Amino acid sequence: MNQLPKNKKLVLFDGVCNLCDASVQYIIKHDKSDVFRFAALQSDIGEQIIKEFKIDINKIDSILLYSEENGISYKSTAALKIASKLGFPRNLMVGFLIVPAFIRNWVYDYIAKNRYKWYGKKEECMIPTPELKAKFL
Repeated sequence: MNQLPKNKKLVLFDGVCNLCDASVQYIIKHDKSDVFRFAALQSDIGEQIIKEFKIDINKIDSILLYSEENGISYKSTAALKIASKLGFPRNLMVGFLIVPAFIRNWVYDYIAKNRYKWYGKKEECMIPTPELKAKFL
């Protein structure tokens, strides 16, 4: 994955989901250490990672976290690892990693399954503003 700058983590998100878009905006706002870069699952780099890691997007279709060092994280694990890098008090959420993944992912999947119904859906992926463009691959 030579497009990802060294020591950065890539957040892959559903580019047409309003909840996902709001989550990306939240991460950008609180990413004081400039850890994250972003790409839509529907983008070329998103499709490349989906293919490389043989991800079934029918089962995992919302958020993924990729880094050179740690590979890929899915669903609630990805969300909690992201939160761990966003400073106090958000970083305290990492403590939920002690909860078994099947329980965390049940809650995560319930929200993900209903995200379009609750938050709506865009016709196309968000276009980042010029000042945010550097954060998107």
